[in-house]
Amino acid sequence: MIKYKLACKKCETTFDSWFASSKEFEKLKKKRLLVCHICNSTTVDKTLMSPSVRNIKKDAKNDLQLDKYKNFKNTIKNYQKFIKDNFKFVGKNFAYEARSIHYNPKKKSKGVYGNASKKDLAELKEEGIDAQMIPWVEDKDN
Repeated sequence: MIKYKLACKKCETTFDSWFASSKEFEKLKKKRLLVCHICNSTTVDKTLMSPSVRNIKKDAKNDLQLDKYKNFKNTIKNYQKFIKDNFKFVGKNFAYEARSIHYNPKKKSKGVYGNASKKDLAELKEEGIDAQMIPWVEDKDN
């Protein structure tokens, strides 16, 4: 496959198009099957374009960034596994459950985790209840 930047001589519109080969482009041009999508003119031809050159240093930098991201994501997943194994999920009732544990010293409960708004977390902090927000990664690998 080869990509060419094309230009219409009639309306001066430029656009990109893919071809199976340079011979395929010439064949379609000769048969006048290359058509401008703006004015329907068949006076379409290749324009000057720069080649696509691979930058090994830039690719290595991108690979390094991707490795850092993967390591960070794995660390978060390990934290999540620890939390799921050692704490009780309370969903949207997190603020209520945290207060219940804090204010009822007789209540024996392992820690809880769930969903809370920033406002809920700020109110818990004002009450002296230690609660933390952590990033959460879905189990999907998309």
